[in-house]
Amino acid sequence: MPLKMFSDVPVPGEVISVLSHFTDPAILLGMDYKVLAANAPYQRIYGDDAFVDKQFCYEVSHGYTVPCDQAGESCPMKSALEQDAAQKVLHIHHTPRGEEHVEVETCPIHDDDGNVVYLIEIIRNSRMASAQPEGAGMVGRSKAFNRMLELVHKAAPSNISVLLQGESGTGKEVVAKALHEGSARAQKPWVPLECSGLSEMLFESELFGHEKGSFTGAHAAKVGLVEAAEDGTLFLDEIGDVPLNLQVKLLRLLESGTYRRVGSLEPKMANFRLVCATHRNLKQMVEDGTFRQDLYYRISTFPIYLPTLRERREDIPLLARHLLQRIAGKSAPEFHPDTLLALQAYDFPGNVRELRNILEWALLMADGHTIMPAHLPDDLRGGTTAELPSAHSFTGGILPLASLEQDYLRWAVATHGDDRAELARQLGVSERTLYRKLANAKAEAETLP
Repeated sequence: MPLKMFSDVPVPGEVISVLSHFTDPAILLGMDYKVLAANAPYQRIYGDDAFVDKQFCYEVSHGYTVPCDQAGESCPMKSALEQDAAQKVLHIHHTPRGEEHVEVETCPIHDDDGNVVYLIEIIRNSRMASAQPEGAGMVGRSKAFNRMLELVHKAAPSNISVLLQGESGTGKEVVAKALHEGSARAQKPWVPLECSGLSEMLFESELFGHEKGSFTGAHAAKVGLVEAAEDGTLFLDEIGDVPLNLQVKLLRLLESGTYRRVGSLEPKMANFRLVCATHRNLKQMVEDGTFRQDLYYRISTFPIYLPTLRERREDIPLLARHLLQRIAGKSAPEFHPDTLLALQAYDFPGNVRELRNILEWALLMADGHTIMPAHLPDDLRGGTTAELPSAHSFTGGILPLASLEQDYLRWAVATHGDDRAELARQLGVSERTLYRKLANAKAEAETLP
């Protein structure tokens, strides 16, 4: 399939040759954001329909009527022009499968005088996360989730030590596994170790292994997890629970890159990528003297904060549908809109883990094909939905129609917004109109004190 032009603007042959060279989907942009051409991989994945009645990149990718940075997004084109260098960002784009996370790399093309005259936008689908309920791996689309995902994308290809910080139940092991699978070590071992409750002898034996007869009960030699993780990733979960006297043993491993099995004098070389996780405040623990400062700096080269569900409430309907499909499969029931509102109003101290438990409860309580608010545990049914408008709460004083429409759009997106194209169809408007209204509602909300 040859490169396809979408403009009468003449493009030099060498620029067309560069665009055709990419194996990932790529488009050529003019300085006015117009899409001038698309390579064959782009056409195969997105089709010609992507450019029907659309000529600007922000229209094609987002349905916006203004450039991304004017709609509250990071604009890779603007960044590439400001830095005069290639820039990468993580966006949610329209695709034939619905909205999905993509990594967008924008590269400036210069003329003979050094001026930027075109930009090439390369689009790579994220394999780590999905914005659809049916997706694999991490699922979300909120700003808090996207900020975290962008850091994961940046860290994964390197060997840098990563420290995952967040409350219990926020999915730290899922993120750690995504870091491994997005790295050059993905085909090598993934080795997790839960650090809580390990005695000194058990910690050393688990981590370094032991020789036969090295202690009572050591009836055979054992390979430790450091050795098992050779060339792969070692994940130390709840690193903050490692007692102070054991931290020095871990520090010695990280500083020297060597270790010895318990009962052995032979040093072994270690080669693994380290990812740690904790729900504790390690900085405070360092100040309190319960966590070694030198170990903290060793493991926290690249810290990533995992947001709580309270910080990503807009993801709760998407996550609920995703988890319910994983629990119940194709027979998963639907959610009544008020059920999703009740879930979004709840604070979830146990985060995603608690949400899954709640859904398993509701699935047992629901006899039909719809999960109603009455099927939720008492704590949720007694909660408030004050932060999210109800679909039919028309009591009180008269509201301006514009405010009522914005409230209704917030409710519609919160409860039915996984597929914006389908939502636009149900609302009886075009996708462009829906995105314009959502952008206007967002801009209006940001001007409020």
